[in-house]
Amino acid sequence: MFAKLARTGLLIAAIGVAGCNDSSMKDFAPHANKPLPDKILASMNAKGMTRTSPVMARIFKEEGKLEIWKAKTNGRYDLVASYDICKWSGKLGPKFTEGDRQAPEGFYTVRPAQMNPRSSYHLAFNIGYPNAYDRANGRTGSHLMVHGACSSSGCYSMTDAQIEQIYAFGRDAFQGGQTEFQIQAFPFRMTAANMARYRKDPNYEFWKMLKVGYDNFEITKVPPKVDVCEKRYVFNQVAADGATFDPAGACPATTQPDSLKSAFNAYQSTYEAAFNGAVKASVPAPKPTIAGIKEASIVSEWSKKRARGERVPIEPPSLNADGSLTATARMGRIDSPAGRKMAALDAEKAAKQKAEEQRLAAIEAAKAEKEAAKAQALAEEEAVRAAAEAPVATANVVPSEAAAAIETHAASADESTTTRLKKKLLGMFGG
Repeated sequence: MFAKLARTGLLIAAIGVAGCNDSSMKDFAPHANKPLPDKILASMNAKGMTRTSPVMARIFKEEGKLEIWKAKTNGRYDLVASYDICKWSGKLGPKFTEGDRQAPEGFYTVRPAQMNPRSSYHLAFNIGYPNAYDRANGRTGSHLMVHGACSSSGCYSMTDAQIEQIYAFGRDAFQGGQTEFQIQAFPFRMTAANMARYRKDPNYEFWKMLKVGYDNFEITKVPPKVDVCEKRYVFNQVAADGATFDPAGACPATTQPDSLKSAFNAYQSTYEAAFNGAVKASVPAPKPTIAGIKEASIVSEWSKKRARGERVPIEPPSLNADGSLTATARMGRIDSPAGRKMAALDAEKAAKQKAEEQRLAAIEAAKAEKEAAKAQALAEEEAVRAAAEAPVATANVVPSEAAAAIETHAASADESTTTRLKKKLLGMFGG
């Protein structure tokens, strides 16, 4: 049923005009030439694959997985390896603009020239963002990679050991004559349950469009033919003779194999029933997603400030459903020449500010000391004046007291003399 489509898919996925030439392959760094492990090669052989047969990759953000699929002798693809993504930045949802730190979602193409054996991230390949869809929709960005070193600012980052194997899959396929391979990047596995979870998300319509390509691969196990017209993806459509797909223009008249249409309709019927059931079921809460171009622009501005070395929140800000922003309180700057320059300027400014504060503090201290000295001088003058007035007050008081004492003493003396005289007279006259 799908034999013709499988052959067509192989032609689409690997338009075999020429592989990498010897000179380009000799340019690869030593770790880019490591062979695949014997265990993987044995698994491939058991599934009817050769080392150099065509390859395809699928990425699922929420699940954190990167899958490698390879063509079997019958033309269909089968899963041969799955890796845990070490890091990807941003949130669920597409990349909108340069600096928004979003890892792309969509259908991308990798050619030999996009392979980088001497990447500063161990090994890397550019996924081909922006593609025709991105450009038609005004989306910007560059250097979006799958690479090693487990560090991401908009890329899909793997460990060095993982990227060596992933890189080897692409390298071997190019050696076998494949001229380009497809990367399908999704927010999550596009099951009925997951689509139901995110049915109210602002990115839902975009994801429904991606799901058509996802479903085409699930049905055929052949990478879909991808075109863009009317600023949207179309899959496995064949334009009428002489017609072409204009990413920003109207879609041409197209046809599709009846067998594929029948299979797709049957698949959709099963999906709709599962989706309706999932809407009513209890499901995990959705993960954070990007709130469109507005949030992307806010994060992009944060990235520009960070790249200039300015102090910004450690994590990029998030736009909430009510339009408010959430940003971490912890501040920092990127460790770069620009960042170090800004840090030096900040340090110089802080030193100047500290010196000025110390100068003003010294002035205030001197002023306070002068006021204290003045107050002390006044106190001493007051004490001297009080001391000078004290003897005068004593002279006024002491003579009067002395006079009273003399008068009392005189009275006492008179009284004593009288008493003695009385006693003497009584003695004389026998009294």
